[in-house]
Parts: sequence; C-alpha cells; structure tokens
Amino acid sequence: MKPARIGASILTADLLHLAKQIAIAEDAGIDFWHVDVMDGMFVPNMTFGSIMVETVRRASKLPIDVHLMIEEPTRYLDEFAQAGADAITIHTEATSHLNSAIQTLKRLDVRAGVSINPGTPVVMIEEVLPLVDQILVMSVNPGFGGQSFIPGSLRKLQRIKELIDAVNPSCNLEVDGGIKASNIGKVRQAGVDMFVVGSGVFNDQASVADSVRALREALAVIN
Repeated sequence: MKPARIGASILTADLLHLAKQIAIAEDAGIDFWHVDVMDGMFVPNMTFGSIMVETVRRASKLPIDVHLMIEEPTRYLDEFAQAGADAITIHTEATSHLNSAIQTLKRLDVRAGVSINPGTPVVMIEEVLPLVDQILVMSVNPGFGGQSFIPGSLRKLQRIKELIDAVNPSCNLEVDGGIKASNIGKVRQAGVDMFVVGSGVFNDQASVADSVRALREALAVIN
C-alpha cells in the first residue's frame, strides 16, 4: 500500500489569516494543500478561483491539489496550471470529452485527476482509469464543507482500489468528504492513500497540531 498522505482543505481555513494557517498546518505535518474550486452551477456554492491557487503557492512549497467542481472545466485548465497547481482534478459528470481533458492535463505537466460524486457509478471512470494519476472519490455530496462521511463510500473505494491495482497501480486513490480521526482508519483499509481533510484539521475543538496528530495516530494503527 502506498504511504498515506494528508491534505488540508483551504475551504475550512481561516481566510483572514491564511498565511498563518498555512504555516501552522505545515508545521503540524500535512503533506499537501487541497483547493476546492466551485462555480455555483455544477455545485450549489461558489468558492475560489485561480487567484487563491497563486496565493497558496506564494505561501507554500507543498504540492497544491486543485479540485475543479465546475462546469466545462477544460476552459480553465491552463489558467490553474499557470497559477501553480501540481495536480488538477476534474469531474467525469462535468466533462463531455474526458479523455481529451486528461490529455490536456498531461500536456500541461500537472498530475491528472478524475473525480466522481457519491451517486456516480464506478463504471463511469473505468475507461480512463489507465490514463490518470489520481482518482478522487467524493464521500459527501459536493458543494459544502462540514458534511458527514457517507458510509457507502467504503465499498465504492474498495472497488476502485481493485481496479487501480489491476490496470494502473501507480495511480493514487484520494477521498474527500467527512474525513475525521474517527473514520480515517476504516477509509485507509479501503485502499485510500490521499486524504483530503477540512474540518478535521481546521476546527474549534482542537488545535491544528492536535487534529493532525490524531489523524496520524489513527492511521498508524492501520499501517
């Protein structure tokens, strides 16, 4: 199994003190940054654009994982790559020509990712699975932070992990939505190696350092 990596979601950080939040989370030992881009059309919320990616890049040297939850994402691939994204993930539900979009990401020299929503069957990614660098499984309905993990996501993750092992072993399996210290162990057992964590890192109940430590300790029991 690949090493487990924890990515902190900018969505739940204190944006008024973003540079400080970035420094604190990196000192706590996160592995990458996750930037959720929402357009208010593909999902019922609006968040960041490429300027946020540029901002994070100025403040951090860690990999930036950009998740485009937008309609017609191919219009903006170059813009986000130029802003400093190391990986760009697009949704199979929002992309008419998924194979072509993946080829574009490869030409832009960023890691190419494909995401699927909770209600999307695994078969929708099977044809492109051999081509991508990472698969992102939404374990909540996309659009808002702070939601609870959908239990049925575990079986979906297991099925995708089996496919990855069969056709593209170098591909990373990523999950986003409701990841906490209380469930990260079970999700790890399903085969996930990249964990996007929002309120499980940035919250009012514990410090960022304590939150990340709790996640690491829960993973250590599995590893």
